[in-house]
Amino acid sequence: MRWARIGAALAWGVSALGAVPPPADPSRAAVQVRAWRRAHEADILREFADLLSLPNLASDAVNIGRNADRIVAMLRQRGLSARLLDGRGGPSPVYGELTVPGARRTVLVYAHYDGQPVDANAWTSPPWTPVLRDRPVEEGGREISLESLPSAVPGEWRLYARSAGDDKAPIIGVLAALDALKAAGRAPTVNLKLLFEGEEEAGSPHMADVLDANRETLRADLWLLCDGPVHQSRRMQVFFGARGETDVELTVYGPLRALHSGHYGNWAPNPAILLAHLVAGLRDEDGRVLVPGFYDDVRPPTEAERQAASAVPDVERALRHDMALAATEAGGARLPERILLPALNVRGLASGHVGASATNSIPTEAQASIDIRLVPDQTPEKVRSLLEAHLRARGYTVVHEAPDVETRRTQPRIVRLMWGAGYPGARTAMDLPVSRAVVRVLEEARGAPVVRMPTLGGSVPMYLFQQKTGSTIIGLPIANHDDNQHAANENLRLQNLWDGIEAYAAILADLDRAWDATLGSATPPGR
Repeated sequence: MRWARIGAALAWGVSALGAVPPPADPSRAAVQVRAWRRAHEADILREFADLLSLPNLASDAVNIGRNADRIVAMLRQRGLSARLLDGRGGPSPVYGELTVPGARRTVLVYAHYDGQPVDANAWTSPPWTPVLRDRPVEEGGREISLESLPSAVPGEWRLYARSAGDDKAPIIGVLAALDALKAAGRAPTVNLKLLFEGEEEAGSPHMADVLDANRETLRADLWLLCDGPVHQSRRMQVFFGARGETDVELTVYGPLRALHSGHYGNWAPNPAILLAHLVAGLRDEDGRVLVPGFYDDVRPPTEAERQAASAVPDVERALRHDMALAATEAGGARLPERILLPALNVRGLASGHVGASATNSIPTEAQASIDIRLVPDQTPEKVRSLLEAHLRARGYTVVHEAPDVETRRTQPRIVRLMWGAGYPGARTAMDLPVSRAVVRVLEEARGAPVVRMPTLGGSVPMYLFQQKTGSTIIGLPIANHDDNQHAANENLRLQNLWDGIEAYAAILADLDRAWDATLGSATPPGR
């Protein structure tokens, strides 16, 4: 550790006596970072493309390991101490550290380097072959060679590859921010820790054990969750909460073999019809969940959270136009208000065949795939119990394994439930000194207001991080809202990366000063 501290001091030009240089003008620092970034956009983009070229499914042990090793090397090139943590049965998280002599606070930046599964046939270009285009592929974007880039790369160009937006962009963004600060002669004013997970898209099943095993290593005054999109208005967004999640696969059963619908229709129960009624009984057309007790544990938003939600830019009309939606649920309620509530989504239905493959038969079973978004203080365990009780009250025998023939002969309605892993939602108070400091730093650096979201619509393991580390957790995403996250043709709008580099640099260089200002004291306690 002694040699790591000395190495960091030498690499960053910080006095070996332990004194942090006096705070610089934040506006001047922002100008310096921007100038460096503009001069190095091609190099940043090529390094990003190299990282995106590595397949990164958590289940692909060989390639996910190559990703981890590549990121460790990238950190060490910047003078950071870097190593792989024991994944406790899962892919190894990457851990990096930069200790700044004299720094009183520690910031940990979290992102993940694994990605969602792909249907390569649905992609315009191979998912792990990064392709740069001068506009979205839906608008006929022309391919641009990564080998012959202009000195200044236009921000409206887009880089296409799996995980371009979710979630490798913050990894390259924070490393480029460190490069920019070093070039400007500015060391971070906070100690920096980096944690890059390798199985977030698989539900983070081993992260709790990783956090337990590395409690001291991962201790920080602030965790920055760099996952998710900026606001649909394209304004930078800070989120203070995230919905939790649980999911379930439902299967209902009919005859042991498909039956001729003419001979047996209206006599043999049709599982597709049973499933349609079952699913329709879970929520109404405006999204209200009909499971008794579902809302009992929902924590109402605070007045500060309600005010922040009402101040979010109004983009609903534009979104309805872009998505060809003539109307939205709940009588046109605003999107930020709806995100503060839990939700039940039917993400897929399957039974029999349709179109040219359809047959006049009664199928043997029907399946539904459902995800449920949770808010504080709901828990996956309570929601699972409520949903199963609801199904039993409707006359179903609930099982968790495929029923045998005798069970199917004796129980008229059977539903098999296969629950996935899940975690509760979480929120950080928006009026904490550190919450106000993060917003202040970003607005100073950007010269414009940022969107303050009480909670993110998507789910990240924020609750788990709060529970296991006791740290304050705030989200700072950089991906574009239309990045085709989790879908084919995932992409990153380059201006989002350029803005992200500047945002991360501002946090590292100026958060300590802004935090002091919100406290009204120059000598706060630190770790």
